[in-house]
Amino acid sequence: MKVLLLNGSPHEDGCTATALREVASTLECQGVETEIVHVGRQALHGCIACGHCKDQPGRCVFDDIVNRVLEKMEHADGLVIGSPVYYASANGTLISLLDRMFYAGSCFAYKPACVVCSARRGGTTATYDQLNKYLSISGMIQVPTCYWNMVHGTNKEEVVRDGEGMRNMRVLGRNMAWLLRTLETAGARVPVPEAEPPVRTNFIR
Repeated sequence: MKVLLLNGSPHEDGCTATALREVASTLECQGVETEIVHVGRQALHGCIACGHCKDQPGRCVFDDIVNRVLEKMEHADGLVIGSPVYYASANGTLISLLDRMFYAGSCFAYKPACVVCSARRGGTTATYDQLNKYLSISGMIQVPTCYWNMVHGTNKEEVVRDGEGMRNMRVLGRNMAWLLRTLETAGARVPVPEAEPPVRTNFIR
């Protein structure tokens, strides 16, 4: 079993990375392989609704980190998305990645997933809600936990001192490992629901 963790912060070793490493360390202790992918400071194009990914499923027309992450996600069993909070919302670079990744990909349904938000003070719940929408619309199974998935601090040293936040990261890791094992055990006996053909409507009559 393997879980992919996305660090949406421009800082490879900052607050968001500290939270993600706590989740990853807990998963590793539970026998689950992990890989943290740093989105970084590169400029990422947003989705241009060109339809390329419909002709070539799983591939975005812009051949950058989005396609690399999609390739990794094909073989991953779970996903953790981490983001700093900017103006009460997620990092714009990460949002560009997620818009394109979830639109182009078809490898997400029924895989456990969760999001992690990092802020100095406020805006975490709005970011938490924003990121969770990607999981629900893609049919992912949201990992249960004991509180909102957030840590607080202006630097990684302060995040480590956020005892409640770090505990929540460990709970996320343990619960994800449990859910992965549960799905692996049940998967052989209980098939996933049959997909119903999509129906696209609007409200113009």
